[in-house]
Amino acid sequence: MEKIKGKNSDFLLVLIVVLLIGVGVTVLFSASYSHAEKLGKESGFFLFKQLSWILIGCLAAFLMSYTPLEMLKKAIPWILLLALVLSLLTFIPFIGEPISGARRWIFFFGQSLQPSEFVKFALVLYLAHILSRKKKSISEPAGQILPPLIVVLTFVVIIYFQNDFSTAFFILFIALSLFFIANIRPIFFILFCSLIVPVCAVLIFTKVYWVKKLMVFLNPEIDPSGTGWQIIQARSALVQGGLFGRGLGKGIKKLGSLPEAHTDFIFAIVGEEMGLIGVLFVITLFILFCYRGYLITWKCRDPFKYYLSFGITSLIFIQAILNMSVVVGLIPATGIPLPFFSLGGSSIFISLVLVGLLINISRSFPDDMLTGRLEVI
Repeated sequence: MEKIKGKNSDFLLVLIVVLLIGVGVTVLFSASYSHAEKLGKESGFFLFKQLSWILIGCLAAFLMSYTPLEMLKKAIPWILLLALVLSLLTFIPFIGEPISGARRWIFFFGQSLQPSEFVKFALVLYLAHILSRKKKSISEPAGQILPPLIVVLTFVVIIYFQNDFSTAFFILFIALSLFFIANIRPIFFILFCSLIVPVCAVLIFTKVYWVKKLMVFLNPEIDPSGTGWQIIQARSALVQGGLFGRGLGKGIKKLGSLPEAHTDFIFAIVGEEMGLIGVLFVITLFILFCYRGYLITWKCRDPFKYYLSFGITSLIFIQAILNMSVVVGLIPATGIPLPFFSLGGSSIFISLVLVGLLINISRSFPDDMLTGRLEVI
């Protein structure tokens, strides 16, 4: 702790995250109060639930920002083991109950947790550590990359059998991105893709649910009252928002026509109530977060910090891009939440923990090392 005493936190990164959380909880309240009242709850039920997780997440982020990374490295095997145990608990009756056909959650004392969110944190941490150790030999025979690849595929398979193909694919994509920046030989990527692409295609086209999703993505009007309903209503919300939006709290889609307004499709409420101006503001915040995160990555000289900051930044930014792409109709519905916006304690907690780690990495730089590059913003 003495080594990092006196180092300032990355003020701009903290400011960006505070703005994302502030806008996020504001939109969440607007998107969720009607649904809460329909369930017989107070209008702020979901807001206060999210705020409690944000409070816990901020405390965890603060602790992570001061935790020596060497201490964290020693805990990685236990973190990975915990992620595995939590993931397997989703298949245990009375602990992991299926919701809408998916076993993504476990339930303890009336609280639900989504283990796949913790898996994201565990795998980014593990891959950053293992790739930094193998940095000099990563381009040697496949034995160097086979162990981490097996670990990644184990979690991908488990999450897939939770009926969460989107998250499984997303985790695989982030892992491959880390392998890519670790300078693994291109031939390994070619061989892996030649195997995994056909397998993914088979997994998708042998499930009626996913085939229907793809068909509805191409033409939502073929099932306007079923699978295509969310897509049609989300696009309508964005169009009706216009340039300046209806005004915060004045949207109508959240009142019933957009059932997932407070979770996966909350970005549609941003468009309806804040208009194009609000949409561009939110996108700009995520781009600034991405810029700041990759700037920290670029400044890193330590391989572990380099891979970790890259993984954290990519994880949050790409997840945001995927969610927004679903809402505007660029990709099929994925069920991936919008970081800092969508309702979900596990998601907001892990996002804040990751931000704490990113701040931790930035604290290892001289106070003026990151400021010069930000004058262009």
